[in-house]
Amino acid sequence: MGLGTCSQVKMTNQSALVKMALLLLLLLAYGTDAKVSIITSKQDVQMGEEILLLCKLTGEGDITWQKDGEDIDEEEKVTKIDEVSSKLSIRTATMQDAGKYTCKVDYDSGHEDEAETQIYVYDGPSFGSTKTYHEFLEGTNGVVPCLVTGKPKVDVRWLRDEQDIPSNEGKRVRQLTDNTLHIGKVGREDAGTYVCQAQIRGRPLYQTLRVSVVVNVPPKVQLKEEVKKVIAGSETNVSLLCLADGLPKPIITWTMPVTFDPSHHQFNSDRSQLTIHSVARGDYGEYVCTATNKLAEDSATIMLHVFEAPEVFVSAEQLSVPVGEQVSVSCNISGHPQPKLHWLNKHNGQTLDSTAGRIRVKDGVLVINEIMPSDGGLYSCMAVSISGNASRDVAIYTKPGPPQYLSVSPGPTSILFSLKTPPVSGGTPITSFVLQWRQSEAGQWKEVTVPVSDPLVITSLKPYTLYTVRLAALNAVGLGQFSDKKSVRSLGIRGEPDSPVLSSDEIKVEGNSFSVPLKQTDDGGLPLLHFNIRYRQDTEGAEWKETQLPSNADSVSLPDLSFGSDYQLEVIAVNANGSSIPATFNFTIADRPMTSRTMTKGSVVGIVMVIFLVVFLVVDATCCYRNRCGLLMSIGVKLFGQKIQGLKMLEEGTTNGDVNLKGLSTPRGSMQQAATKEGGQLKEVTCDKAPLTKHEKTQPDREVPITDE
Repeated sequence: MGLGTCSQVKMTNQSALVKMALLLLLLLAYGTDAKVSIITSKQDVQMGEEILLLCKLTGEGDITWQKDGEDIDEEEKVTKIDEVSSKLSIRTATMQDAGKYTCKVDYDSGHEDEAETQIYVYDGPSFGSTKTYHEFLEGTNGVVPCLVTGKPKVDVRWLRDEQDIPSNEGKRVRQLTDNTLHIGKVGREDAGTYVCQAQIRGRPLYQTLRVSVVVNVPPKVQLKEEVKKVIAGSETNVSLLCLADGLPKPIITWTMPVTFDPSHHQFNSDRSQLTIHSVARGDYGEYVCTATNKLAEDSATIMLHVFEAPEVFVSAEQLSVPVGEQVSVSCNISGHPQPKLHWLNKHNGQTLDSTAGRIRVKDGVLVINEIMPSDGGLYSCMAVSISGNASRDVAIYTKPGPPQYLSVSPGPTSILFSLKTPPVSGGTPITSFVLQWRQSEAGQWKEVTVPVSDPLVITSLKPYTLYTVRLAALNAVGLGQFSDKKSVRSLGIRGEPDSPVLSSDEIKVEGNSFSVPLKQTDDGGLPLLHFNIRYRQDTEGAEWKETQLPSNADSVSLPDLSFGSDYQLEVIAVNANGSSIPATFNFTIADRPMTSRTMTKGSVVGIVMVIFLVVFLVVDATCCYRNRCGLLMSIGVKLFGQKIQGLKMLEEGTTNGDVNLKGLSTPRGSMQQAATKEGGQLKEVTCDKAPLTKHEKTQPDREVPITDE
């Protein structure tokens, strides 16, 4: 016997000693109350293991072992330990060793007793070559087998998340009769760990096997935007997003129309987002996103449109041009897409699109021939496109236009100019006015320059002298054209009165009438002759209205003014030496009040008379029509009585029967006729408005007498 065999024998003896010690401990644990008992370490014995049974008695006797009712006489299996115990040992259990074991005892006292126990021998269960990892393509049917062997018969069930998987027909995930797990149309939710559990039928002996199921999905790329539009610029950043789906998780790559630049292009952790910093025109093009896993790949294209904001460049931003000359300004624009060019007159808001005429635009150049003061102002060159708008202003300045609607007011040694409307500025503000005067046509013009904010007045003139005056505006370009000349004579210099005083605290406005108290503090040493009053609406182009008040007037009253209007008022005191400086006053007439109309007594009387007349005419007409009477009938007979054909029967002496008038018959008795026959003519016919009495209605017809009145 070799060394290995000896070692095995030694280990077997040690195992037997351990088991024997275990049986003795069990015997002590059970105590001594039972007459006969069989002690075993376990009922379920795996095939190949040792079966060890110990029979213990409470007294002395002969012990016999039986299996399934038959004696066991094999000495190598049965060993008598002492007078009260016996051991049954089967070194290597086989499936045939399973069964019912009985320990029968014949006590010395002649009493018999027995004890029995059931021993189960099993093999397995074993999963053999069952695969523990499966991969399925999404949408296909998956089959996961569980190959189980074992004796006696093995029962198999599938579990997931500690829940049994049913075997019902029609279930998408179910267990088949051959212990196979079937997954119909595999979805992502089916991925995970499944457990195959095998159990020896009828015994609490089972084994489990964990099986992993993986679902594979081909990659699919989804884009939030297939077209992206941005405006190029150093502050412009754009992000292109590529959402890739699939199992295993796909890897994303990008194909760009430009070379990758880490300082210009940036990816996130899974490269699903590409960010382009400081977008330039060269970044325009197609960006292809590709997602790849072990199954396949998918890609999508994002079109990046890069627009350039319009820019405008002009040849000059400010020009000063004399009146009558030509001016031209060129304008160049850029951008993507190419913008459209427009010139705009910002003074009047008109677009200049004509290619011919005094003001024209051709090939982006603004041309103005024979420039006039009204042409001065701001012009804008605009670039318009879908990527935005841009403009550049050009200021064209020229001299002011001549003053219009000029009036002058003489003083003893001064002449005051008044302008209803300011002159055309020429595009730049008027800074001052040049006032000129001379005494004769051959004389030299004298002038003074007055700031635009000061009164336009010429002083230090000679009294009672005829002057010719004119006025011109001055701006940054130069002096404009003078106004038409006006002749005016200055007034005297002795004792001019002071300006009247208009008290604003005591004004009265009633409806569209205005009144303000008038006081004169100093008459200049001579009695006042009168007050000159001028007033007008405070609107452009309104005409002055003038009137005079006597020297003793204590107020200025203006009736019949326009509702809802602002007014200007000037009052000048005049004595024999001249006139004062005008006292000015501004006031407002409120809107017309909403009042109800009232009727005067005359209106009421007139309406009553009309109603009375209408009623009278209606009653009289009814009387004339029905009873041949009334005022209208009498007037008709007076005017046309001898020509009425219906009354010829009376001339012929007809007295009996009815009287017919033009086919209309009137019953006899409805009229009383009085007539006088002179020369066979009927003189007069009158109507009796009284109706027939009861007796008249019943009486027979009788003659109607005709008598003279």
